[in-house]
Amino acid sequence: MGMTRRGPGGAYRAQHRTTAVVAGAALALGTAAAMAPPAAADGPAPDPWVSVTPEGYHRFTVPQAEAERILGSRPAQVELQGNIGPNGTWSDLAMDPSGTDYPTQVGILEPGLYYYTYTATWPDRTKKSFKEPTSPVAVTSRPTWNTLFVPGPSVQWMTDIPGGGEVAELAYDSPVSGDARTTLVWTPPGYDAAREAAYPVLYLLADGAQSAREWAELGRVPQVLDNLAAAGQVEPMVVVMAQVGGADPRAELLDGVVAAARDGYHVADDAAGQAVAGIGDGAHHALTVLRTDPGTFSEVGSFSGRLTGSISATTAREINAGTDRLRVYVGNVLDPAYNATHALLRTLERAGVEHEFDGVDPDSGGTWDTWREGFRDFASRVFRDGAGHGPRAGHRPLDAPYTPPAPGSITTPHVDDDGIVTFETGTQWADAKDVTVWANWAPNGAWFRIPMTKVGDRWRLAMGPLDGFYYYRYVVDGVDMKDPADTVNTLTGVSPLFVPGENDRMLGDLPAGDRGELSVLSYDSAVAGEERKAYVWTPKGYDPNRAEPYPVLYLNHGGGQNYGDWVEVGRAPQILDHYIKDGGIVPMVVVMGNGNVPNFPAELLDNLAPAARAQYNIADDAAGQAIAGLSMGAMNTLNTWLTRPGQFGWMGAFSGGLFFNTPQFDPAAVNAETRLARVYTGDVTDFTYQHTMNLLDLLEANGITHEFAGVTQGPHGFDVWSKNLVDLLPRLFRDPATTEGIELRAVVPEGQDGVLALSVADDGSGVTLEGPQHTGTALRFRGQLPTVTVTDSRTVAQAGVSGWAVTGQGYAFESDTRLLGAQHLGWTPRLGSPRAGLVAGEPRATALSGGEGLVVPGRLASATSEGRSGSTTIGADLVLDVPVDTAPGSYAGTLTLSLFPVD
Repeated sequence: MGMTRRGPGGAYRAQHRTTAVVAGAALALGTAAAMAPPAAADGPAPDPWVSVTPEGYHRFTVPQAEAERILGSRPAQVELQGNIGPNGTWSDLAMDPSGTDYPTQVGILEPGLYYYTYTATWPDRTKKSFKEPTSPVAVTSRPTWNTLFVPGPSVQWMTDIPGGGEVAELAYDSPVSGDARTTLVWTPPGYDAAREAAYPVLYLLADGAQSAREWAELGRVPQVLDNLAAAGQVEPMVVVMAQVGGADPRAELLDGVVAAARDGYHVADDAAGQAVAGIGDGAHHALTVLRTDPGTFSEVGSFSGRLTGSISATTAREINAGTDRLRVYVGNVLDPAYNATHALLRTLERAGVEHEFDGVDPDSGGTWDTWREGFRDFASRVFRDGAGHGPRAGHRPLDAPYTPPAPGSITTPHVDDDGIVTFETGTQWADAKDVTVWANWAPNGAWFRIPMTKVGDRWRLAMGPLDGFYYYRYVVDGVDMKDPADTVNTLTGVSPLFVPGENDRMLGDLPAGDRGELSVLSYDSAVAGEERKAYVWTPKGYDPNRAEPYPVLYLNHGGGQNYGDWVEVGRAPQILDHYIKDGGIVPMVVVMGNGNVPNFPAELLDNLAPAARAQYNIADDAAGQAIAGLSMGAMNTLNTWLTRPGQFGWMGAFSGGLFFNTPQFDPAAVNAETRLARVYTGDVTDFTYQHTMNLLDLLEANGITHEFAGVTQGPHGFDVWSKNLVDLLPRLFRDPATTEGIELRAVVPEGQDGVLALSVADDGSGVTLEGPQHTGTALRFRGQLPTVTVTDSRTVAQAGVSGWAVTGQGYAFESDTRLLGAQHLGWTPRLGSPRAGLVAGEPRATALSGGEGLVVPGRLASATSEGRSGSTTIGADLVLDVPVDTAPGSYAGTLTLSLFPVD
């Protein structure tokens, strides 16, 4: 059907319209929440290759046989690729074969939306991406991608909520190509096609490489709008998501998408009721129509957009007269449209076009994280009076275009004032097929590879903003390479990168005048039969002639390392310098030797320590000597401490145990001279975790006084060990008589309109477990958890779509002679008041029954938004399994229950 209508500029234009077809059923759009599979209508089914560990890590497990069936042959390598790197940087994580699978895990992920794929690489560096074949396509423009949504309070504004709007397909015939095209349309809750006033309408235009559906798939536009609507922060409107790229984007938009929307929905056709916004090319199309057809849309938004050409004075006046809001958004300097946006702003200013600039988003570049938050801001402003005109808090001005470091100008990584880091190689890898930067980028300090881009004969990567300390190396066609430009750090296979900011303050360099001195000690080793070296750090103000010798810490490296690792990677000198400046530690000397010898105690006590005493004013008694180490160095530390009692009064073991055998030792002699023995471990991703648990059992069984520092989140790496050193140093060489603990308390008030509260029917006497029953492998005690009551009187406005969960975590059972870890405690939760939307937690078996016990939190019960309200009673059958040779005595422990809202 053809028709003519008067355009806002006064000219007539032909408009071809076709009957719009609205899909009869609402679409299933969104992603699976991280912790539980959603109902079928909530979005694409979750990837069955993905699971979540009790600790919150996401585990990816690809069956090798299935991968080879999909790929057609066995690849040399399989990787997980996704926006899992710092600030959403696309990163690769190796999935090394194990048994019959390619497994890996990542985390603990911050709340947000993640997209990922599996990628195989063959020996010739050919690559192919694939996905789990039964999971539906999650991203139309990227059919091998899948998505993962991790819920949390910080992303509540884009979670699924009940009673939201509806999303449907709108089909139409393109007036440009004649092809059938499809858009997505969101209608607000309570949409009424028969109401008198037409709904205002916002048209969202996708970038050139995106599909219209990507606004929903990765932009989560329906969820953002649903949450805004529930909070009363958006004008009831219809939102049309479209792709108008092609030979004539203007005609595709105005004569195709807009016309179809008017046919299919009760939407406005005047300027005051129409808005348009787009990403990249879509923003370019929106801005172009603003210039060619001023007054068609009263509100216009540009996300990472551009405008070619100029704006005449006449057109500028028409734009100002017909436009209520023109708002511009852009990411940081990593946004490819950063300079184009600067040019756009200057064009608008020169022409006198009234506009708003949201400022530079400092946290991300041209990504959906930037655009999604920008859309949330724009949607809350359109068609609303009094929405304000300034940038969001924390956004920065865009005063000049960005000029990256010139090619060939970078040796070590370039760090700008905003934490953007640029890596560039030399020309030595000009013929390589792929180069990545491999570093401890992961949330827990694990290693990710981030692909570089070839620029001329060099490879380059710009990323960030970063904050804190990292260590890295290159991977060239699958082969690890240390940065050849790093000629300072020569003892390890990695290079350091420190980005000043809020994190890792203790690992940063102090000015030269505030530092201690790092020197190299050379000595003859009778054990190794050679001259050896050690690093020695002395504090600022060190006095070799003072009457009282300095206490000394012998700090040991791990397997595959040497005496340089604590300096070049662990940042021990920086940590010590900061503590001395802050007055946080007793001034001491630290000796970092080479532990790669067959008899470590002899090397340390008969060779290194005497050589250190000969050159430095250090103590030689237990009260003045400490020993600590990581991994293999922890094993060496423990062996020396246990078998040479009286030598060291202070001991720290990081991620280590007695890996190969348990030496003979005298517990009483060890205790007699030990002032502090403190044990550390990473979390369950640390492969020595169980060795550390075994060590604690050994120390407890032998009555050796010690402290367990708890779990440091992270794997077997220096992110964990540097934190351990930061914790240990202030505890060394302290006089107990001058040390006092201070109890800290905090009170969080309840909301006035409603409360989510937990109570336990315990009169203070606790629970006495009955038994024991001899099971053949354990002594078993049983009991009942006191009744737990959850009261949820929150309003819908307060709770939103959240439910709640109760978790429990056990802490060690102690007696006068032994400590039993919480892995010996298990439970079977049960509901006292069952109802829809309420689920008891899974049973947790004890370690002696093949489980992990409650050493890590277990879920007692959870409620969805459907079942959360009112009072809920919960109980659990408790079981304690202990070794049959457990020493007699009374053991007391604690079970802590925690209540928190969940999506």
